[in-house]
Amino acid sequence: MKLLHLDSSALGTGSVTRELTAAIVARWQDKLPQVQVEYRDLDTSPLPHLTGSSLAQANPDEAADAARTLEQFLAADVVVIGAPMYNFSIPSTLKAWIDRIAVAGKTFRYTENGPEGLAGAKKVIIASGRGGIHTGAPTDFQEPYLRQVFAFLGVEDLEFVRAEGVAYSPQHRSDAIAGALASIGEPMRLAA
Repeated sequence: MKLLHLDSSALGTGSVTRELTAAIVARWQDKLPQVQVEYRDLDTSPLPHLTGSSLAQANPDEAADAARTLEQFLAADVVVIGAPMYNFSIPSTLKAWIDRIAVAGKTFRYTENGPEGLAGAKKVIIASGRGGIHTGAPTDFQEPYLRQVFAFLGVEDLEFVRAEGVAYSPQHRSDAIAGALASIGEPMRLAA
């Protein structure tokens, strides 16, 4: 079983989502020691934002990295994503990664009945960190967007681990992280 671990927070060691993704991955490794983990830090090694030049594959190095990124996603059985809320949405580095995995003919296709996701045979766990409390509020463009993207790609097994209100006070932060850690689901063997 292959697990892809992605972090996108710009906060380094002070990141709530990095703490949560590390705990999620550790739990998978503890329960399923044979899991193979591949790690990518989208902050320290960001993908370039999608441009016309990117689509034309004008830069061979960029095109090769985009192809590796897509293959890395497709090969994963489990994807653990650190997705902090930045300005009510996700970091642009995470959006750049999504732009490389949402590829017609690879992770989705258009049919006479509309789009069809092709990447559904995987579990995606999203560690969400938020300075305020946004679940269910009109200010939440993060979780609905991520739900839509992965549903479009065919992923039905999507889990959110949330720590909200972390900027209110040190106690709020501590309580939110503890609550998020307590909510982490149990790893399971996935059907091949």
